[in-house]
Amino acid sequence: MIREIVVYPDKRLKLISKEVESFDGALHDLLDDMYETMCAKNGVGLAAIQVGVDLRALIINIPLENEDGEHDQPKENTLEMINPVIIEKDGSTKFQEGCLSIPGVYEDVERAKHVKVEYFDRDGNKQVIEDNDFLAIAMQHEMDHLDGKVFIEKLSYIKRKKFEKEWKKRLKEL
Repeated sequence: MIREIVVYPDKRLKLISKEVESFDGALHDLLDDMYETMCAKNGVGLAAIQVGVDLRALIINIPLENEDGEHDQPKENTLEMINPVIIEKDGSTKFQEGCLSIPGVYEDVERAKHVKVEYFDRDGNKQVIEDNDFLAIAMQHEMDHLDGKVFIEKLSYIKRKKFEKEWKKRLKEL
């Protein structure tokens, strides 16, 4: 089921999400809905809070190019992370990020180049993953949502003020 995306400045985006305690059918349904919602909105990642559920769950599915040059996001390639924690990070990189909760806005954000993350899969099995590429950026971006942060908070004061002014104007036009 495709769910509605929570859009900035909705106060729910500031919530600190709760730990997942039950790896049950309700969690599986949420993860499946998040996948459908993310694909429908052409996203590469989605945190549960972005569909209004304040649980520490997120998904990432980096599109792969198929033989026809089109981008595919097969469900089996979806990284489902429950209660993720960064256990190691180093380096620094800048990457242009966007967010389904702030549609149409893309800004360069500085993050750790390499991260190692411990998390649980949908069945409650502990996993560890590390990356120093786009996946590392995506994990940090989505994990920020679990702590009530959106990527524009990482912008400089001047860029943030410019964003706030343009965003307010855009919301009025809708």
